[in-house]
Amino acid sequence: MKRLFTVLAVLVALGVAAAAGGYAYWQSRLAAPLALDEPLLYQVPEGAGFHQVIAELGQQGVIADPWALKVLARVYPQKVPALRVGEYRLMPDMDSRELMALLGSNNVVTYSLTVPEGWTFAQMRERLDEAQKLKHRTAGKTDAEVLELIEVDKAHPEGWFFPDTYQYHRGMSDTDILRQAHARMAQMLDQAWASRADELALDTPYEALIMASLIERETGVPEERREIAGVFSRRLKRGMRLQTDPTVIYGMGRRYDGNITRADLREKTPYNTYVIDGLPPTPIALPGKAALDAAVNPLDGNTLYFVAKGDGSHYFSRSLREHNNAVNRFIRSDND
Repeated sequence: MKRLFTVLAVLVALGVAAAAGGYAYWQSRLAAPLALDEPLLYQVPEGAGFHQVIAELGQQGVIADPWALKVLARVYPQKVPALRVGEYRLMPDMDSRELMALLGSNNVVTYSLTVPEGWTFAQMRERLDEAQKLKHRTAGKTDAEVLELIEVDKAHPEGWFFPDTYQYHRGMSDTDILRQAHARMAQMLDQAWASRADELALDTPYEALIMASLIERETGVPEERREIAGVFSRRLKRGMRLQTDPTVIYGMGRRYDGNITRADLREKTPYNTYVIDGLPPTPIALPGKAALDAAVNPLDGNTLYFVAKGDGSHYFSRSLREHNNAVNRFIRSDND
């Protein structure tokens, strides 16, 4: 009997030792670094589960011992996070547990997409179409169909999307960025309208958005924006036509080849402010914050005209005579 107890004790000890050894080996496999010589970009596909991803990484040789993670999922399922769709940057010094924590985190690889101030909605759509990591849900759709797709109840898209740099990751779509840009513009327009000056020549926030687009297209010189706004504001109050070239260009659409002729200035389009009274029917570009602020806080003064000086800035005049002299100086002299 004593001998039997001795044998049983030895067997138990061997079993414990074997279990301890197995556990230690399992832990060592979990702690082993990934089989990578350099960072690897890995995408978790939409709808992919834990076992699919582990099997794929094992087949690619990234994880030397996929079984170790499968055991972890069975023994400690709470330690295996739900995977998130997106691209992740796997590092050579990362172990299996760090890998799983990464794939269940928000630390996806992000990309930037910049929409410059003064671009049109058409240009923004082209930029979205060129973004390779985005899902292109708006490709081939009309502007009206795009507005319906992103649930924006507007008759015309121009001006309603804020120009900015947007971050996105693989798995996102162009509609995600458009929704962000629209929400941002609505917020910025509300803030600008709330800070508007008294006795403004504009009656609604939408008119302010239109005015801001004209300012954005007329000048990129920060200190001129409020002066441009002042000229437009005074002309509106006096019943003078705005006579701004960017509206003519917008009305010409794809016909614009870089030049505006006398015939173009006489052509009656809804946007030709040499022909129509007041503001054009919609914005002509995507204005930034500075242009929005200038539109609702125009600079006081008595200037009614301005002409480009050729260096990006403008010369402002109080009278038509002074303006014509400035045109002769800065425009006609350059063409002689």
